[in-house]
This record gives sequence, C-alpha cells and structure tokens, in this order.
Amino acid sequence: MSEKKTIAIIGAGIVGVSAAVWLQRDGHDVILIDKAGPGEGTSHGNGGVLASCSIVPVTVPGLLRKAPKMLLSPSQPLFLKWGYLPKLIPWMTRYLSHANVSDVERIAAALTPIVGDSLNDHKALAEGTGAEKWIVPSDYLFLYKDKAHYEDDAFGWEIRRRNGFTWDELEGPAFHAYDPVYSKDIGFAAKLSDHGHITDPGRYVKDLAAYVEAKGGTILCAAVDDVVQENGCVTGVRADGETIACDTAIVTAGVWSGPLAKRLGISVPLESERGYHLELVGPSAMPRSPVMVVSGKFVATPMDGRIRLAGIVEFGGLDAPPSRAPFELMRKNARMAFPGLTWKEEVEWMGHRPAPTDSIPIIGEAPAISGAYMGFGHHHIGLTGGPKTGRLLAQMIAGRTPNTDMSVYAPSRFAT
Repeated sequence: MSEKKTIAIIGAGIVGVSAAVWLQRDGHDVILIDKAGPGEGTSHGNGGVLASCSIVPVTVPGLLRKAPKMLLSPSQPLFLKWGYLPKLIPWMTRYLSHANVSDVERIAAALTPIVGDSLNDHKALAEGTGAEKWIVPSDYLFLYKDKAHYEDDAFGWEIRRRNGFTWDELEGPAFHAYDPVYSKDIGFAAKLSDHGHITDPGRYVKDLAAYVEAKGGTILCAAVDDVVQENGCVTGVRADGETIACDTAIVTAGVWSGPLAKRLGISVPLESERGYHLELVGPSAMPRSPVMVVSGKFVATPMDGRIRLAGIVEFGGLDAPPSRAPFELMRKNARMAFPGLTWKEEVEWMGHRPAPTDSIPIIGEAPAISGAYMGFGHHHIGLTGGPKTGRLLAQMIAGRTPNTDMSVYAPSRFAT
C-alpha cells in the first residue's frame, strides 16, 4: 500500500460493506455512511442466493415480443404501474435495445468475473468477521415441468456453458429423491453445484458492518447529497449539511446512486427494478437447496426458520407503495410448488434493485475527478457480486491492477 487514506463509502449495503472490509485490510480508515444504516435495503430483502450462474440478463432475444403479454397477465412475474409508463419509456427503450444475441453474450462475459465464484468470494470476505455463520455452501437448482420445458431455455444454458458452468440433469424420480418437498408437477431440474446461500442476508451485512466498526471504522446514519472536490480531487462528502473530510469517496448507494454519480460527471440511465419477497415463517418442511422455479420465475431459498420467496419484477419508480398482486402471485406459486407445505406466518417486503440499461454494473473511478469511485447497478445479483465488487474497488484504490478487465464496468461509458 502506497499511503493510508480516509475513505468515505456512501451506502452500507453488501457492496459498500464489502469495500470497507477489504479497504481496512489494506490499512485504510473507512467511514460507512447510509441513510438507513447497514443492511437495511435490498441487502436485507434479496433472495439470498449466491447465484454465480445468474449471468444471463433479462433482456434475452424475444423479450420485446413477450413483454406485452407478460404485463397483461396476472400470472406472469412482470408488473408495471401504468401511470409510471411515460417516465419509464426512455429507459425502457435503451434497455430493450440490448435484447439480442451479441449483447447477451457480451453482458454474460462481463458478469461472470463479478459473480462466477461468489461462494468463495463471500468466504474470503467474511473470514474472521463473525459473519461466516450465515454462509451455507449448497447446490442451486432450476426447476422445470419436464425436459421439453428445460429445452425451451436452451439459449440461456448454452450461454452458461460457454462461460464455464456445468450442471447435472435430474429427471422425474431422480429429482424427487433429491428433494421430496416439491410438487409432482415439477419433473425436471438442472442442478448446479458450488453455489451457496445466506440464511439471513440482512443480519449478515450487519455483522460485516459491526466487524468494520470493531476494527476502528466509523458508521454514520446520514443522507449524502454531494461529493466535495477541489482542483479535480475529492476532499470530502456532504451529509445532512455537514462536510466529512476524506481522500476518497465511493458511491455504493444502489438505485439511489444516480444523482451522486451525475454530480461526478456520470449520467447512468438507472431505474428501480422493484423487487418483492414473501417469507413463509415456521414451515412444516424446508427445501434442501435454493431453487429457481422457472415457470413462475421465482426463487425459493431456505433461510433461518423460514423460506424466502423472491423474484418478481415491477417497474413503478421509487415512490409508489408496494402492489398487492406480486405478493398474491408468490403465494399462489408457493402453493403450487409446495402443495403439502404449511407455515405459521408470513412476512412481506418490497425494495429497489438498481438497473442500468445495459445490465452491467458501474465499477471504477470517475474519469474527471481523482478519488471518486463507484460500485452500483447490479440489478438482481447484488448479493452475489457484492464481495468481488468491493474487493476490485479496494484493489483499484490501492493502485493494484485487478486480474479482471475493468474497462467493461467503467463509469466513463456514461460520461456526460
């Protein structure tokens, strides 16, 4: 390390906390600033899967043809608050422009270095922090009605194969021997090993943050509205009217990163991918591993005393309250997937996932301001990619060259 720095990290979700841990290990002083505190937003409410194989973006070929039908069907996992449509159209137009083979291949190649070894990235991050207890190595299964239904997804599986993923196929009795909790209507599974899940994502991030604080880091509950600079260099951040001095600032505020990035000369076309989860507390049986039930595009993850269902996408901005239909759809899908399951109570949650139009996170230094870094825009794979993103940011700040081509994530692609 060339010099000890004071680094302000704006946003204490998994990306910000991961950066803080790795920066402290390099000997820097860190200040974690979040308006709600560590692990309170999407880092609490996500599906909990370390989904290394989730490198295929939503914008696959044919999406443009299917999307209207999906939006009009209450049984499909895509929702829209129609009053928000005029504001959404410019973003959506750019987003859908990537629904082609070459862009999907490019996006998958960019995501693989960030998420492709997530279990080991989390283990390395959490080692010695007290947060290790929440990490569970596991398989990750994609569940289909039958083999023909699986073969309908051949495009996505070929993308995964080309990026180094392998899997086993479990058909009929073989799948139900693996996990008898599921409906007999589910007759085929693709099983990927070397994945994992977090049994309480919010507490996991809080434990990592507590470790940062115990090691001398500062945690502030405050809203940051600007990065202060002099002569093209970061000198501090403005939070709740106060200036906090620092040498380096990192914007890791998820979907709320856009306005700060714009002040740093980066105009990211960013939308909230409103995500929902429904927890089944005290279930009568627990799935063996996390799964993606492909027919309903929802994830079911075994957690601490509960099963968390997640995976609905809704577009409607940051301000509108949660909709009822996504919760009802998850409840209906759960009863279809787990026909014999009972549970004692339910917990509902809605949060905001940061979605750039090109489905590739923004990671790196702002081109015009020395010491201003960014790490956001992970869509629905923020938990999966958070530890690697934080480590890459720490390496860049220390002047080390990551063994990953960082140009594909560069903020400069959205420079104003």
